Parts: sequence; structure tokens; C-alpha cells
Amino acid sequence: MFNGAISALITPFRDGMVDETALRDLVEWEIQSGIDGLVPCGSTGESATLTHAEHERVIKLVIEQTRRRVPVIAGTGSNSTAEAIRLTTFAREAGADAALLLSPYYNKPTQDGIYRHYKMIAASVDFPLIVYNIPGRTASNILPETFVRMSDIKQVVGIKESSGSLDQCSDIVRLCGERLTLLSGDDSLTLPLMSIGAKGVVSVATNIVPREMHEMAAAALAGDFETARTLHFRLLPLMRALFQETNPIPIKQACAFMRKCSNEMRMPLTPMSQGPADRLYAAMKDLRLV
Repeated sequence: MFNGAISALITPFRDGMVDETALRDLVEWEIQSGIDGLVPCGSTGESATLTHAEHERVIKLVIEQTRRRVPVIAGTGSNSTAEAIRLTTFAREAGADAALLLSPYYNKPTQDGIYRHYKMIAASVDFPLIVYNIPGRTASNILPETFVRMSDIKQVVGIKESSGSLDQCSDIVRLCGERLTLLSGDDSLTLPLMSIGAKGVVSVATNIVPREMHEMAAAALAGDFETARTLHFRLLPLMRALFQETNPIPIKQACAFMRKCSNEMRMPLTPMSQGPADRLYAAMKDLRLV
């Protein structure tokens, strides 16, 4: 159910408020472009600075606009287990198809604490859960052996892996097999990870190249790695340009270049520096996006 190119949606803002019109338009354009799924309120969606009311509104709006045409995987992670349960319960009741929950950040739990965090959420909310491992933001890494333990939790169905380690991902696939669906959390590693068994990507680049990312993932899933490689190398300069500064700063700038939303973020994020922005524009121009 959860495979292919799944978009980690930005949250457009205008004058300090969520720009609901821009968000609806973005969702519609991505669906029409062939996107395989949508993730509102993840890291790319600036969930850390959304109020609780905004967080719930964005999830609900994306579900409404999607109208069951593709899966919606709501970002409901928190470093508070109780808060993660509350957000996940809301997502299920709002009509989402699954929840994406990052490993608890800042408090740095042990591997057993990480496992118990997800086990408690699963026991509280009977709902498909995708575990998000991103050590660069959480200050802790979920080890392959911990994923093996999680694979016995019925509600845990997948992993968004952003450790950047092909070795780690190889161990996850080797140890968990088909019990958990592995999704790349890094655009540029999508094809390498799909070559060892990943089923797709939760992507930042899909906010501006949804069709191309869908086609690359679809080709890899079909075993057509020649086509997938061609698309990978074509998109690679753009993927790199989108991570010159902290995500989602560059992707917000890219969407603004394409007039899909304003280049507005919430502090402490600030607009993209001129040099990196110029390089991003050049990469987009090469792909005729601007």
C-alpha cells in the first residue's frame, strides 16, 4: 500500500498563517502529476512550529483535498509519547491512512525506550504506523536490531530511513525481510536503496518534480533499473541543490521560484542564502522548471 514516490509536503504560509489555498493547489497538482502518497506535517512541513490547531487543520485539509485518491500518511511524531498518541488518534479519526512518527528527539531514549515508545502508541491506537529514523534531527539512531523487535508489532508496517547508511539499510532488509516496508528518507539515495529492497521514498523533491520522482520509483519497482538510473542522474543535481541548507529552506525557495507559494517560513528558519539560491535556480532551469 505504501510504496513509490510519497511526497513530504511543505506547509505554505502567507502573512504568518497557513496558506490553505496554496496547500490545496499543491496537493491537487501532485496528485494529477502521479504522486503515490502524501505526508502532511513532517519535517518538511515545518511541524515543529505549527500550533496544535494548525497541525490538525493541515492534516484534515490534505485528507479532504485528496479524497482517497492516494494514501495520506499524517506526521504525528513527538518526543512525548502521550502527545504522539494524541496526534495519531486525531489522524486516524480524521481519515488518514497511516501515521509517520519520528523517533523521540532531544530526550535521547535508549533502544529499549525507543521500542517501548512505538509499542505504547501501537497499543493505544490501532492504526498503521511508519517509523521515521532521522538521527541528524533526533540525536539517536534506531538500530536494525530494534527494527527487528518492532517488526513483531502488528501496527508497525514500515520505516522511513534517513540515517544515510546503505549498510544499515542493508541490515534492516536482511533482518526484517518483507515484515516491514523500507522507504528511503533521502531523495538522492532512493535508487540505491530500492536496489537492495526499498519500496520507494518519502521525498522532498516531489514538491516540485512529482512526476519525475514517481516515474523513477515506478521504474525501479518494475525492475527497469536502466530507466530508473537515467532519471536518477538527471535529477541528482536538483536533489543536491535542495539540501544545500537545512530542509525545508531550499524546497520552500524552489516552490516560490515556481510561484506555488510564498517563500515564507517560521523562525528560527530563515530565507535561503543568495549563493545557494542561485545554484538552486540554475539546477531548476536545467530541468526547465523555471
